Amino acid sequence: MHTTLLSVTTGNQPAVHDLTPECRRFLRGEAEAADGVLQVFVPHATAGLALIELGSGSEADLLATLAELLPADRRWRHSHGSRGHGRSHVMPALVAPYATVPVIGGELALGTWQSIALIDLNIDNRTREVRLSFLSG
Repeated sequence: MHTTLLSVTTGNQPAVHDLTPECRRFLRGEAEAADGVLQVFVPHATAGLALIELGSGSEADLLATLAELLPADRRWRHSHGSRGHGRSHVMPALVAPYATVPVIGGELALGTWQSIALIDLNIDNRTREVRLSFLSG
């Protein structure tokens, strides 16, 4: 298995960050022309990953939907940090912190409009780690 750890700065606002270019760069160096799977994992209790179309307004739609489902207010029992911080700890139950993508011939086997995105609602933590692991098969 080949693995690497990325550092991603998401800023001080809820964010959707496209990881697809970093995933492709990693595979160019590690997968060559191999088949297998790419495992993407965010080792944080307040971030998740989604396979989603990006660049068409989906980012804003996703963040708006999460804001409706998980409002940034004082209702959360987990209440340290910024207002609504507890929602960030609930989000990974809805947006998992992992994704597995097939790799065929060293390339991501994503659908035409799919991208791999880091979802981060936690404005208290501006830097995230993302682990990419390629398992040849």
